[in-house]
Amino acid sequence: MASGDMTGAALYRTIWRWHFYAALLVMPLVLVLASSGAIYLFKPQIDRWEERDWRELGTAGAVSPDAQLAAALAAFPGARFHAYRLPEAAGDAAMVHLALPKGDQAGAQPMVDVFVSPQGKVLGSLDPETRITATIARFHGSLLLGRAGDWLVELAASWAIVMILTGLYLWWPDGRGLAGVAWPRLSHGSRLAWRDMHAVTGFWVSGLALVLLCTGLPWAGVWGSGFRLVRSEMGWVKGPQQWKVGAGGAPVAAPADPHAAHDHAAMAGMAHAMPASALPAGQLSRFVAKARGEAMAFPVLVLPPHAPQRFGPPTGDVWTVKSEAQNRTLNRSVSYDPATGAEAARDDFAAKHPIDRIVAYGIAWHEGQLLGLFNQLVGVATALMLVTLVVSGFVMWRRRKPAGTLGAPPLPAAPARLRGMALIVLLLAAALPLLAASLIALLLVERVILRRIPAASRWLGLAPAFGAP
Repeated sequence: MASGDMTGAALYRTIWRWHFYAALLVMPLVLVLASSGAIYLFKPQIDRWEERDWRELGTAGAVSPDAQLAAALAAFPGARFHAYRLPEAAGDAAMVHLALPKGDQAGAQPMVDVFVSPQGKVLGSLDPETRITATIARFHGSLLLGRAGDWLVELAASWAIVMILTGLYLWWPDGRGLAGVAWPRLSHGSRLAWRDMHAVTGFWVSGLALVLLCTGLPWAGVWGSGFRLVRSEMGWVKGPQQWKVGAGGAPVAAPADPHAAHDHAAMAGMAHAMPASALPAGQLSRFVAKARGEAMAFPVLVLPPHAPQRFGPPTGDVWTVKSEAQNRTLNRSVSYDPATGAEAARDDFAAKHPIDRIVAYGIAWHEGQLLGLFNQLVGVATALMLVTLVVSGFVMWRRRKPAGTLGAPPLPAAPARLRGMALIVLLLAAALPLLAASLIALLLVERVILRRIPAASRWLGLAPAFGAP
């Protein structure tokens, strides 16, 4: 075999091994994340279904928002008023977000969403932390394992990027025809059909999957914290960060700001809004009317002075009207002076730093809300293709796996020349901290431990195969 052919074959086999081990690490989590992510894409529809008994109630005999708030507070004595969510459509119940008086030992108070009919009757309530989509979001982001789960998901995402990039190298047609490259050959036997299904699906999903993986990184605990620090140091910050970082909603502002958090559990331990009894009569109705005039994207919240917010510090000495739409490009907020009702401040998407706007577009796409139903359907198709990748890869592995070994592609007899590949790996490691840490750990374990245990070395395929290029 010519020297160039041997070098190319050795490089191919080395990248194949990277692809194999990356896939082995992430396949189970890809199934979990693709499935849970596909469900979460339909959060608006799921939330509406969960609130189905409190919609289309009619407007005859409607009372004021202040009367609705009074009814909610009467149903939960001692609770504090945090936010009023405008009905999505006329005749729907309003949602009043309250902090209950009984807290835990750390001082955090449980929250409740109270649904009040247009006629002022309390219809029911939900714990915001146990809602269907809130549970799915925590499972998708941290596997319900807290910080450890968050790190595990971030590690899987990092290795999934390696899996996709190495898979594209292995797929690269190199002068072949389109059959088996752009579409699978299903009539040439099951072995080739499974191989083509895996390769072709990987090609078509690679771009979409990379976008999903990269747009999910700002939420990840390690990557997101580093990105937040870079934004701060580079002066890219204009207003509060509009996404959570880490499992359970780690603080999204500087650590010195104890008020900035994402989830309701964290919000419950913050400074509280003033008691509803201290609000002047008619004030809520006054600012709900202003909110309706703004024609913001649902959900639209009206927050009293000193109310905690999902992102950023409490509202201060102003009333705040804001949209918290999942399509963050539609989010905006307006603050009003309580005494005069005059506009005090306005913040919208155009005022954000360009970096934050780019991240907002990515998050809206990731959650399936940037382009509506089309975005959701593309997300589902992406999830289905990722599941197809995992299933076809597993089938191929089981079919070719020799008894008594893991079935990893054998090492080439001569080390491959990896200058270009090494540079790519270094760049990926610099961009993905958990990938770098895991690479170092794996190399140390392999060199120091596994290669010194003959049985483990043979089972993992760490010894070059005889005659392998």
